[in-house]
Amino acid sequence: MPSTTLFQLPLFPLGTVLFPDGVLPLRIFEVRYLDMVRRCHQTGSPFGVVALTQGQEVRRPGELEAFHSVGTLATIDHLSQPQPGLLLVRCHGTTRFKVDRSEQLKHGLWVADATPLTRDAEVPVPPDLAPTAAALERLLETWQRQSLPAEDWPVTPPYRPTDCGWVANRWCELLPLPAQTKQRLMSLDNPLLRLELVTDLLANYQIKDPE
Repeated sequence: MPSTTLFQLPLFPLGTVLFPDGVLPLRIFEVRYLDMVRRCHQTGSPFGVVALTQGQEVRRPGELEAFHSVGTLATIDHLSQPQPGLLLVRCHGTTRFKVDRSEQLKHGLWVADATPLTRDAEVPVPPDLAPTAAALERLLETWQRQSLPAEDWPVTPPYRPTDCGWVANRWCELLPLPAQTKQRLMSLDNPLLRLELVTDLLANYQIKDPE
């Protein structure tokens, strides 16, 4: 496990779960995040995405906020400002982390001291789970045939369809799972187990190959 501690990591509590290598588009208009996102973009620094357990994405006066202790670092790939007070951001997830200590600053921004977690080991997809990986590859091929703009894809290269963790994470993002379920799957340190659970979920949702 990495020993480096991230001090005063800015946090972005959301109603969704970000996975490593996942794509996250954001509309930023709250004052507490505008300056933070600009600083991260200028310096190339990440911020932490954590899933809410209490409260809303847009803070309401007097409302309490709470969030899970395991989140994912987000790095900004693109930022634009279509109008004053609004930033459109596209990020990608990198490394998971665990919050060791957090505090909310006066203007509402959460910061934390956090420990990065070890990235998933590359585990080959076993034969019994190969259909789950193949179904994802067919979905990617469908998007290619439909000539969807790359920026509209919910999955970005490099593609690793033979890696358990990568395949599991992409299905976790694509399936209509409750945030609590996604959080549990993201927090698992075993990528093979995560893919096994995702395979069971695919069967429950009766996902069919795209035409």
